[in-house]
Amino acid sequence: GLLSDVGPGDRLSMGDGRVILEILDHDGESLTARVAHGGVLNGRPGLHIPSDRLSMRAPTADDLLAVERFVELDVDMIALSFVRSAEDLARLPVDPHPAGPIIVAKIETQAAIDDLPAIIEASGAVMVARGDLGSECSIEELPILQKEIIRQCIALGRPAITATQMLETMVTNPEPTRAEVSDVANAVWDGSSALMLSGETAIGVDPVNVVATMSRIAERADQAFDHRAWMSELSEMRMADTDDPNTSITDAMTQATARAVDALGIGTILCISGSGFTIRSMARFRPSARILGLSANERTVRQLTLSWGTEPLHLPEQGDIALRVAAALEAARDRGDVAVGELVGVLAGTDVRSRSTNVLRIERVPAR
Repeated sequence: GLLSDVGPGDRLSMGDGRVILEILDHDGESLTARVAHGGVLNGRPGLHIPSDRLSMRAPTADDLLAVERFVELDVDMIALSFVRSAEDLARLPVDPHPAGPIIVAKIETQAAIDDLPAIIEASGAVMVARGDLGSECSIEELPILQKEIIRQCIALGRPAITATQMLETMVTNPEPTRAEVSDVANAVWDGSSALMLSGETAIGVDPVNVVATMSRIAERADQAFDHRAWMSELSEMRMADTDDPNTSITDAMTQATARAVDALGIGTILCISGSGFTIRSMARFRPSARILGLSANERTVRQLTLSWGTEPLHLPEQGDIALRVAAALEAARDRGDVAVGELVGVLAGTDVRSRSTNVLRIERVPAR
């Protein structure tokens, strides 16, 4: 526990660095600390202990009990804090998504940075948890780590969530600082799939205003996004997984789709997928075209809300490729997402059991 993990001379932070405690004495039953830097703490702020000193491992026994209950409640996503290795994720008693929830690995320890590729591979999504991560590493390294974590998530087709202190001053203020506005926009341009608020909505004076403010900033950043430059940059990355031919095919097909829709000026891509992998792979290219993510699996549809730019849609049809493409076109047309005669891209597998995306069609939306 805490008494055995820290000792005299250690400095502990509370509330993501708002308060710094210096441990002065340890008598075996208690710790004596001096407030080296004081401040105001609200809510239930965490106490950060360097991960290499922390004896407790994630997931804890309480975590495992909570996960069992979450699974019973059919939740769609579960985030695990203080992940140190891919083995931590493997200990969770859940089925791989979409049969089970998406597991979001929170990257907030130095050990997680050291095992980052394996953690991303083992997770369904990743959160850049900048609060504790900023306490684990030197503060000047944090922006570099944020970009690198997101870059590796993109390469492996995992959604990346950027979190902590995005609009921190709006806990008490009606407007963010100009630096915070730039931080939110830059997180979008870095390639974040989602942005997350924490204290701003948990203990903030006007959480609705905070959410609306972040939404406006993110939408405007998306409008100014350089889609062609992004696609060119991603094409230079080695994203194809040559160890898994199914994944490699999907990687190649989504890259081809991104180029095709750009060259033809197509405004909408219909991605048909059972697990959502195809759709997430497509979303990482940030195409200027809309992405309609269609799946027969209703849990997949809900989980796709985490993927950038994706508008999830349930598609009951599970027949062969021709039937699924026809059903997708009709569903998008009937919802008003596409117009009759419009040229659209369709990305799918040859059948519902296909483990790879191997069909790209350019189709015109049929009349009713």
